[in-house]
Amino acid sequence: MDFDSLDIFGALPPNSFGKGPAAMVIAEDRVEVTSTLAHIHSLGFRHVFVLAPPEIQVPPAPEGAKADQHIIRGQSRKPGATQTAVNMLIRQMPLQWVYYCYNGEYLFFPFCEDRSIGEMVTWVEEERRSAVLTYVIDLYAPDLRVYPDAVSLDTAMLDGSGYYAEGRADEDGNARERQLNFYGGLRWRFEEHVAKPKRKIDRVGLFQAKPGLHLREDHTLNDEEMNTYACPWHHSLTAATCSFRVAKALRTNPGSRHDIADFRWHKSVQFHWSSMQLMELGLMEPGQWF
Repeated sequence: MDFDSLDIFGALPPNSFGKGPAAMVIAEDRVEVTSTLAHIHSLGFRHVFVLAPPEIQVPPAPEGAKADQHIIRGQSRKPGATQTAVNMLIRQMPLQWVYYCYNGEYLFFPFCEDRSIGEMVTWVEEERRSAVLTYVIDLYAPDLRVYPDAVSLDTAMLDGSGYYAEGRADEDGNARERQLNFYGGLRWRFEEHVAKPKRKIDRVGLFQAKPGLHLREDHTLNDEEMNTYACPWHHSLTAATCSFRVAKALRTNPGSRHDIADFRWHKSVQFHWSSMQLMELGLMEPGQWF
């Protein structure tokens, strides 16, 4: 089912698509749309929604894909477009698990090579959790002369260390329980080119929709418990969204393009497209799931 606008998609009654989990890919440009969708389909989602402007060609679902793919035509780079689209999806799929990302981004969760997204969210629900914190891990090409847009799946690199967290305060300046702001990657190393509100790498990217829930501009939800990195009694499972988005932006923006000759540093490591590598680097947490 395809939609000519976000308004048409948003006008549908709740539960129009049945059970999840569902994923939404926000296509900001043409870069790696096909590989992003192929990866999403491989994880076992039941529905895949693609928000893309008319000039971006969206490939059909891969052969053998089990998920229904839906194209929503709309301006994906317009301020607030992400929140508008995701909040519409929340209303459409009450009590279902939803995930969102951009093109050039790839979701990894513990043991995702052998277990489906449905198995993972079932486990999270059994732990009485309704959201999974997803750290956005920057990917980048090793040679910007060969890959001027910094995108290369075959030779992708990431920062093996340099990540840190700071306490998160509420409106009154009090520390929020079990909430932290996480930093690292290209946003940290090239922070002079990144606006302060954009420097965090934490995103509540996978969660269970419910009436009244909405996504905010800083990629948190209006239910504060869903923004926590763990439950009160033990470590909780977390996931990673491995992303070329920041590298691509730093190479596109005229203010940073000519200041950056190479994204590599002494802590760069080759990305093996492996959930085990991400867990070994401490970039996601299996919690009690083995």
